[in-house]
Amino acid sequence: MAEAAEQKKRVIGAEAKRLKREVLGVPDQRKHQQRAANPLTRRAKEPGTQQRVYRYRFYPTDSQAEQLIQTFGACRWVYNEGLALRVKAWEEHSVSLGFAETSRALTGWRRAPETPWLQDVSSTVLQQSLRHLDSAFARFFKGSTKYPKPKRKHRTRDSATYVRTGFRWHEDPERPGTGLIALAKQTEPLDVRWSRPLPAGVTPVKLTVTRDRAGRFFLYALVEERIAPLPAALAPGTDTPKAVGIDLGLAALVTLDDGSTVDHPKLLKKYEKKLARLQRELHRKQKGSANRGKARAKIARLYALISDVRKDGLDQLTTRLVRENQVLVVEDLAVANLLRVKRLSKSIADASWGTILDMLRYKAAWYGRTLVVVDRFFPSTRRCSACHTKGERLGLSVRSWTCAACDAAHDRDGNAAVNLRDEGLRLYELVATALPPGKAPPSLIRASELPEYVMTA
Repeated sequence: MAEAAEQKKRVIGAEAKRLKREVLGVPDQRKHQQRAANPLTRRAKEPGTQQRVYRYRFYPTDSQAEQLIQTFGACRWVYNEGLALRVKAWEEHSVSLGFAETSRALTGWRRAPETPWLQDVSSTVLQQSLRHLDSAFARFFKGSTKYPKPKRKHRTRDSATYVRTGFRWHEDPERPGTGLIALAKQTEPLDVRWSRPLPAGVTPVKLTVTRDRAGRFFLYALVEERIAPLPAALAPGTDTPKAVGIDLGLAALVTLDDGSTVDHPKLLKKYEKKLARLQRELHRKQKGSANRGKARAKIARLYALISDVRKDGLDQLTTRLVRENQVLVVEDLAVANLLRVKRLSKSIADASWGTILDMLRYKAAWYGRTLVVVDRFFPSTRRCSACHTKGERLGLSVRSWTCAACDAAHDRDGNAAVNLRDEGLRLYELVATALPPGKAPPSLIRASELPEYVMTA
């Protein structure tokens, strides 16, 4: 039992090289054998720039769509094959493989007579699939995600990533920020609908092509651009930064400290009858039939509509909040844990609290604002915003209450938003006064990550 419980020892050195070459089929490194191996590092962005993703819809020709579908399948196959190789190497031979080894194995897969179709796909795209696998393992070893799982054809989004050597970009001089994009292994440029231009004179760093369940093709262009910070938002007649407390809820999607609210659109509830009808139609169709495929496509298009409407509304809401306020204060919500509550999971998922917090975080970094995340154990709901007396715990059904100490009447969410604003401003001032003169406060302040001496100051 003691031997079984002992941690597995990793095989290294000459024995590991022999196992990789003779058993696992990973060839030795031939190029630059006399040069010392350097660890792979991520490409650093240019100083003073921000990475930003622009999304565009495009309409491929029949040949382009066929080639892209083949690319999606090849990327999925390479990811799964790389995962199986790394699992086999560790479980059976105690050998650790990384991106370099799987990339050398990819060369053999492309030359194998069983998989000649891999040569119809750009090698750089397949290497990016292996980089995604390596990143998944890195996140697992860091403890932020679970162990990587194989990608399934009908459960995983179709996507392929093209680095700078995998596409050609020609900017239109008459319409800066737009132009022609041709992908590797394709001769004709894509028919991209330029809903807004890219930054003029900037070449995309990376492109990601996806196809959703509704059959729509999208192009995600990652660029590095210099985003000008917005002018400082100050309280009228003062030098104090304008702050807003944001309480996320289900009765109202957002409640601000001034009492204003943003209604919960409840899109899933709005379309649940239509979804139920389409689901019943789907289950009446014979499996494998063309009619079943048509029914599945109708459901996918409806879900795509719900997703697009939700994202557009959240984008407008978060952009307005960031433009109007210098300091934005939210509560540190454990969204993943809340989704485990069966009676609330559907409403929380429809509200997309996690998406709201993510949008506020990166938009605050873009435009020179500060997002303050108050500790999740801060009693924002049951603390009186007038006298700061902490009351008893309140059930979810209690929407208003009166303070026993000062008789102040409070709306549950409005009171929480005011308390969040006051606590967020306190933390913001603590951090701002601790910084060297002339240095701007960071774009993200988490109460749980502040040093103890700052919290007790």
